[in-house]
Amino acid sequence: MSDAKAQLPEKLYFKIGEVAAIVGVQPYVLRYWEGEFSVIRPSKTRSKHRLYRRRDVETLLQIKHLLHDERFTIEGARKRLKSLQKEQRRQPELPLGDRTYRTVLSQLRKEIELLHRMLA
Repeated sequence: MSDAKAQLPEKLYFKIGEVAAIVGVQPYVLRYWEGEFSVIRPSKTRSKHRLYRRRDVETLLQIKHLLHDERFTIEGARKRLKSLQKEQRRQPELPLGDRTYRTVLSQLRKEIELLHRMLA
C-alpha cells in the first residue's frame, strides 16, 4: 500500500479513470465506495465529472487494503478507517527525538525569559 502512495503522480486532481487504474478497481466500485465512506468526497466539475484529490486517492488505497487484503466488511472498514484517522490526528509526526524536543523547549524558555527580563 505504501508503494502505491509513493507512485502517485504529483497532481492536484485525478479523474475517476485514473483513480480506478491506481487503486486497481472499476470506476463503479469507486462510486459505490463514495456512498459507503463519507470521507471520500470528490469535487465535481460543471459537467459532473468527479475530481479526486490526492488525499482521496490515498484513502481509497487504504479502503481497498482493508476490504481486499485484510478482509474487513464495509462496516468494519468504516470503523477501522475512522479509528486510524483519529489516531493520525492525535499523534502528529514528530521527526525529532524526545531529548531533542526537551532541549529545544528548554532553550526556547530561556530565550523567552531573557526577553521578558529585557522588556520589564
